[in-house]
Amino acid sequence: MDFRDRHVVVTGGTGALGLAVVRALLREGAEVHIPYLHRAEAERFPDRNEARVHLTGPIDLAVESEVDRLYAGLPQLWASIHLAGGFAMGAIAETDRAALMHQIEMNFVSCYLCCRAAAIAMRRGQAGGRIVNVAARPALEPRTGAGMSAYAASKAAVAALTQALGEELAKDGILVNAVAPSILDTPANRSAMPKAKHELWPKVEEVATTILFLASPENRVTRGALAPVYGRA
Repeated sequence: MDFRDRHVVVTGGTGALGLAVVRALLREGAEVHIPYLHRAEAERFPDRNEARVHLTGPIDLAVESEVDRLYAGLPQLWASIHLAGGFAMGAIAETDRAALMHQIEMNFVSCYLCCRAAAIAMRRGQAGGRIVNVAARPALEPRTGAGMSAYAASKAAVAALTQALGEELAKDGILVNAVAPSILDTPANRSAMPKAKHELWPKVEEVATTILFLASPENRVTRGALAPVYGRA
């Protein structure tokens, strides 16, 4: 997958999956732009001194003006990969409107605004492009969202957006897809669920490989897909 001289945005690029995606992109020659919300994210990012890593922030991806300014300042954009988001458990009786809106803003609004800004930037360049979102298993299998209905609903919105944009932007040569992970094998998830069968969980490097293909020039036909990346879980 050849990303040489191609500019790629990775939101959530300082997280566990983000780091795996960024490193995979760097191996393939990409220029990687990573927005961050908290300065500490940038300061502890292990690849912050790489010449082709461009950290920008603080940026709140749920604020339209900040997202628009980020994308308007980029060189010709090839791909935008949206990993930023958040997770919260909670039965519906314990999840009030504020908690619901927090999930929607983190997971859906940020994704929507980045998709919008990326589409505008890619159309301006008239060279096509790729957008990759991150849904979740409960978005594809809503019954698995019991006890986390706000999260499941916000990720279902991401899935619907992906399929709608896959149709809308195809005529511009912009292919939009999403991956839908189950629980990822990260240190944080292992710590939270120490008795789980971690060996069954998908590894971040494996999920990154799927994301990279969907974002690559080699993907010429796949659009509107919601790709399950469950591992053996």
